[in-house]
Amino acid sequence: MSKIPVIEIFGPTIQGEGAVIGVKTMFVRTYGCDYRCGWCDSAFTWDGSAKDKVQLMEPEAILNELLDLAGDNFDCVTISGGNPALIGESMADFVKLLHERGIQAAIETQGSRWQDWFYDIDVLTISPKPPSSGMVTDWEKLDDIINRLRLAGKAAHSLKVVVFNEEDFAYARNVHRRYPEIPMYLQPGNEDVTEPGDISARLLGRLEWLFNLVIADPAMNRVRVLPQLHALIWHNKRGK
Repeated sequence: MSKIPVIEIFGPTIQGEGAVIGVKTMFVRTYGCDYRCGWCDSAFTWDGSAKDKVQLMEPEAILNELLDLAGDNFDCVTISGGNPALIGESMADFVKLLHERGIQAAIETQGSRWQDWFYDIDVLTISPKPPSSGMVTDWEKLDDIINRLRLAGKAAHSLKVVVFNEEDFAYARNVHRRYPEIPMYLQPGNEDVTEPGDISARLLGRLEWLFNLVIADPAMNRVRVLPQLHALIWHNKRGK
């Protein structure tokens, strides 16, 4: 059985973003990404700074570590990165193991790579990156992913865009216009992922700013604006 590059396993904790915000979950963070976002809050998954912490793990070993950490105190696993969509058959095997135990699988990816195991994900968040990231969206690839999910009747997917400035907001508007039938979540970006201490006042200020942009824009009547809940509570701490 092929292996998965894992850099972190932790939990139980509370999901802080997207469609399953507020849900108790375990986290499995994979190593490697095909993007280099300038504001990435998990750059250690691709920039080499924590490469010594990467373990190549078989799916069963990951499941066993989750069970050792939390026993039966979870029924959701969030797989993040990096970009977990870079991983093929071994991820499909891991998702199958979770489902055999009645555990839900949630994944976030930027929509740059298709994997057939997307069909089996319980909560699939596609998070294309706005201009502030420094990345350029491959719209043809993103269209292909969305169309495959649409044709399969896969309803458990949503879009999420992180917004740092008005250019990002315009990008989010274009994404929503392009895929109007897909639930869409917006969240304000955390402009300093290394700031120590309590950052909740700063984040709430940015959340109010984003609220006001959405309130004033009739093209955004159906989007949902959410905070990064975990950052409000645990600030910039890792493993939360």
